[in-house]
Amino acid sequence: MLLSLNNIEVVYDRVFLAVKSVSIDVPEGGLVALLGANGAGKSTTLKSVSGLLKPERGEVTRGEIAFSGQDLLDLAPPERVRAGIVHVLEGRRVFGQLTPEENLLAATSMHRDRAHVRHLMERTFAWFPRLTERARTRSGYLSGGEQQMLAIGRALMTEPKLLLLDEPSLGLAPFLVDEIFDKYKAADVAWDKKPTLKVEIMADQSKRGLGLENVRCALRCRPCPAASGSATSRARGGRFRRQCAPESRGRPSDRSSS
Repeated sequence: MLLSLNNIEVVYDRVFLAVKSVSIDVPEGGLVALLGANGAGKSTTLKSVSGLLKPERGEVTRGEIAFSGQDLLDLAPPERVRAGIVHVLEGRRVFGQLTPEENLLAATSMHRDRAHVRHLMERTFAWFPRLTERARTRSGYLSGGEQQMLAIGRALMTEPKLLLLDEPSLGLAPFLVDEIFDKYKAADVAWDKKPTLKVEIMADQSKRGLGLENVRCALRCRPCPAASGSATSRARGGRFRRQCAPESRGRPSDRSSS
């Protein structure tokens, strides 16, 4: 198992309980979606993996997080990036005063070979040709869809082993959502199917789903193959088929393996 969260608990300001008894397994080549209402703890769960809780005065107070067999809790965020974990935050978060090309270069500090960096950039522009057309434009002037492409492309510049996507379709038109995920799938195949854990309403794009409710793990499910219509309409209709009973409260031995 590439990534394993075992009964984690996250607390903010040492008082507010944001996540309790959440267990997730992401296998090699897996694509797992975290589903739930606002405030259920989806983004917090991703930040517990990428190490971005401390700037928001949060911490993992219980449980274990392992990546490729290594304990993540003692690693700082830069060390987690070097280990192969990259997090695309909600809201795109591109550097608005920089061009797309400069944004991509900002993610290459771990690469020392300039020829390799150039190769990565050319490959990213090939996956997202819209960025090629706007390569010299300040990123703050890009459309929402183009900024999301840039945010994902910048993450791919690090050559991640695990990609964390937080609401990648937020605020985008359905046709742009489909285009972005088509491009991501092409990159996914070209890069030998990197594992992905995402917070999303685009449930049908994922192989497995995990529902969060009232800061706990509520259920595990898979997309329903009988769902009809476009990818976007199926996802927004929430047509996930439940595969098992509600998740147990705090007993790792009861976790479903679906």
